Amino acid sequence: MTAAGATLSFMSSLPRPIDFYFDFSSPYSYIASEWIDALAARHGRTVNWKAILLGATFQAAELKSPVSYPIKREYSLHDFERSARFAGVPLKNPEKFPIPTQNAARVFWWLADQDRQRAASWARHCLRAYFARGVDLSDAAQLRRLAEEFGVGAETAEAVWNDPLWKQRLKIENDAAIAAGVFGAPFFMVEGEPFWGNDRRPQIERWLEKGPF
Repeated sequence: MTAAGATLSFMSSLPRPIDFYFDFSSPYSYIASEWIDALAARHGRTVNWKAILLGATFQAAELKSPVSYPIKREYSLHDFERSARFAGVPLKNPEKFPIPTQNAARVFWWLADQDRQRAASWARHCLRAYFARGVDLSDAAQLRRLAEEFGVGAETAEAVWNDPLWKQRLKIENDAAIAAGVFGAPFFMVEGEPFWGNDRRPQIERWLEKGPF
């Protein structure tokens, strides 16, 4: 076998990354974002973070946010905080919820084209800001300040989220997620096996430890 062939064989034998679809306005995505990298690392995996918009997936699946139903709203808000406490993650339900998060997501994909790890760090930065500090990601001024904190630069970030190129890129990523069967967030793909929800953590762990069940 040639050196190139050996390299290709080795690369093909490596475990595939876990695809992690998240929305910046999803509390369960926020909670999952705090454990997915460590879980993957325990099993020799990496994580492929993918920012999406729940509004797009809900529309495709003919669904609505649980907080839009009066009978589910209070329970859902209670469960967001309870689930965070259970996971040991700080969370306080934001005053404004849910919010549009396309601008943060566009900056994510701009960063991902340069450095996927930095894009994941941006995602964590924004999720923690919204759910732990109450920073409104839909407010341009607050998002500009977050970008400055992160080291991107407010002017640069705003130029990115207003650029038709990154608007189209986010649409392409949403369409690709829907085509892959994603209808909510967080959503995980482990070598093609779909898992929906923060509460699927034990099943993902078992799948990675022992294989399909």
